Formats: sequence, C-alpha cells, structure tokens
Amino acid sequence: MANSRPTSLSSLNLTRRGLLTAGLAAGATAVVPNLAHAVPFDPGVRAQGDPNFHPVRFSLPAPTGRKALGTTAVHLVDNGRIDPAMPSGQRELMVSFSYPSGMSATAPFAKYMPARTAVEVDAIWTGEDGLALPAGSFDFGNTVTHARVDVPMQPLRHPVVLFSPGHQTSRFVNTAQVEDLASRGYVVVTIDHSHETPVEFPGGRFLPGTSQDPPRPSDIRAAVDTRTADVRFVLDQLQRIADGDTVDADGKRLPDGFADGLDVRKIGMFGHALGGYATGNAMLADERILAGANLDGTLQDDRLKGPLGDVAEHGLDRPFMLFGSAETQRTEPGKDYYDKSWAAFWAAQRGGRLNLTLTRSKQKAFTDYQFVFSQLFHAIYGEDPIVSSVITALVGSAKPARSVLAQRGYLAAYFDLTLRRRPALLLRGDSPKFPEVRFVR
Repeated sequence: MANSRPTSLSSLNLTRRGLLTAGLAAGATAVVPNLAHAVPFDPGVRAQGDPNFHPVRFSLPAPTGRKALGTTAVHLVDNGRIDPAMPSGQRELMVSFSYPSGMSATAPFAKYMPARTAVEVDAIWTGEDGLALPAGSFDFGNTVTHARVDVPMQPLRHPVVLFSPGHQTSRFVNTAQVEDLASRGYVVVTIDHSHETPVEFPGGRFLPGTSQDPPRPSDIRAAVDTRTADVRFVLDQLQRIADGDTVDADGKRLPDGFADGLDVRKIGMFGHALGGYATGNAMLADERILAGANLDGTLQDDRLKGPLGDVAEHGLDRPFMLFGSAETQRTEPGKDYYDKSWAAFWAAQRGGRLNLTLTRSKQKAFTDYQFVFSQLFHAIYGEDPIVSSVITALVGSAKPARSVLAQRGYLAAYFDLTLRRRPALLLRGDSPKFPEVRFVR
C-alpha cells in the first residue's frame, strides 16, 4: 500500500462502477493490504475538497440478550516474557472486557475503535491495493457501540469467554458477537496480540502489526504459540482480578463489581480464523478453558500443505465446536474445500464435538465485515446492481442480518450448554429457525 493515498473519489480517476469492480477483484483474489504500509495518522487528510464524500458510520446489530452492557480496556504487562520492542522490555497486551452492567444512563457509549486503530484499519481496506475507496471511508472511530464505558458490572457471577481475532485483525472487528454474548450474561475478554494484530496502547502508542503477507507456515506456528502464551497469561490475570488485585500496568482500577463478577471456574474461548486455531491450541495447553469454538480457522500451519497443528493431531478431552463457512474446512475427503486438519481433529476429538456450516458465506462473514461492507457500499453506491457482486466476493451472499443472528444464536447456545449446563435444542440438529446453518456431522 503506497504512502500517497487518494483523498477523494474524483482523485482516483475511476468511475463508480470502476471502483466497485476493483473491490470485486480484491475480494475475489483475497488481497488484503498489509498493515505495515498503513498511512501515517492524520485525521485531517480525508477526501478534502470533495463535497460528495462522507465517511460511513456503521450501525451495529442490537444485542439479543436482556442485559445492559459495559466495556473497559486494560493494559497488561507480562513480566515473564521479554520483548525488547516494548518500552517496558516485557510482553505487553491490550484487552477489552465486555460485560453485563447495571443500568447507567449517564456514562457515554463506547466508540467502536480508538482513533488511531480506526485510521489504520480503514487504511487496510481503502486505496488502490484494497477496495479502491478513498481513505476515511470506514468511520470506525465515530461508530458507536451498545456498551457504556467503565460502568459497574452487574452484581452476579458471570461465566467468562475469551476471544482471539483472525490473523492481522483487530480485536474490535467481532464486536457484534462479543456484545451479544455479554448481553446474555457473559464477560467476554477480547485480546489484541501485539506485533501481529494492530494494537493501540494508552497515550496513543500504536503498533501496526505484522508485515508478513501472506504469512509463511512457520509464521503461523509462531503466531499460534505466541497467542497461546498470551491466553495463558490473560487467564492468570483473570484470577488476580477475581482475587481483588490491580492488574492494569498503568494502575487503572477496574469498574466496580469486577472482583465478584467473574466466575473463573467457568471459562470458554472462541476465535476467528487463526484465532480459532489458537483457541484449540490454548485448550490443549491449559485445562482452565472448559469449552472452545473455532470460527472457520484451519488447524494446521498451511491449509493445503500442513503440517497439522498439535490440537488437530491429539484432539481435546473437552467440548469443541467447528463452525465453518460455505467454502472452507470440510472433513470429508474428496469433497470440495476438504481440510485435513478438521478431519484429523474430528477423528481425534475425545470431548464433545460439533461441526456446523454457515451456508452461502465466506470466512470474513464471521466478523463484523458481514454487515459493515453491506452498509458501506449501499451508503456510497446506493442500489447499483454490482454492489451485491462485490459483497458476495468479500463475505458471501448470506443476508447479513440473518447471518449475524444465526452466529449469535449458535455461539450462545453452545456456551450455555458447555459452561452453564443449560440444554440447547438448537444444537441437536438442523433447525427451521436457522436454515442458514447445516450440521455437517
């Protein structure tokens, strides 16, 4: 991605349909600009001089649970791991907590992303190497979530679910899934994996993430091992929080109710893409995670060449759900999109197992991009028929509202069953409630 970026539709010297066609090509070839070449942070350089350009703020689907939501961010330093690139000389992470809160009408709603992160994530998708859109099209920094900042936690003990994002992906782009689980009574902990995913620290310090694109198999294995260590460290910090300790590296106190609000005896985890692989690996390494879910992530270092990940070879003695898109991770040899790692895991798995397919979807349909792309392209280009082709190339042809609802329903049912021991009729077989989802086995 060049550092000199277009600032308006006219400066690209492309027609509206030309822009959309460029976006279609980007989606079809799975080109994702790498974060190392993102533009410097300058919110003022945004399509200046073009009166027809307006950044698009997004509407997040309303959570389906009954709980009001709170959110807070925490800066963690792992004194047990050396990282010369950090000011502390130790491994540093940013995590967010989304949680059931008491009612508080005065606290502000959280923005979707911090300002610098929003600009960098926008830069991934805009420009000639992305979707051929002007910089600033994705107004993540001013998009508002459903969670209020730093409000007290609801005074009950809540199961905890950790989340690990896809490769090079911010922890914020699965907010719709995270908020829904929190609205149903879970504390959800989302993790940015420093030096791989983009991360913004207090005071504006920003790390753009890895520059290796596409990653080599050795990079994937190293990333999974690093993520596993991150997860185990976060689990240790959850216990410290439950014990009443202050864990934030800058001394920030967590909102009222946190120490008594975490049920650290009931911990689950899910992840998207590489985060799904990391979820399985973390469960293999740490028995504190009682149940896991993998959203369309291969369980090997290279989907076609391998080698298999340890979790694919050995399976787990606790429940694990595979939830794949329509074009990846099949367990049947000879079928389209066969993935040896999913087949190996299925054979080796000793705990409960579930294998679902979200029809008419692609991998990014398991993120907020499912509805973000739809809202963005329709806001800019209206009902131009090619819009649907671009969206299909990027996330598939499933209706965004239905796809999000189905994902939320199955994730909630799965963790309700595995962490709360609540029967889940939805997990017994294909359901007329969600025809978008098919049970593979």
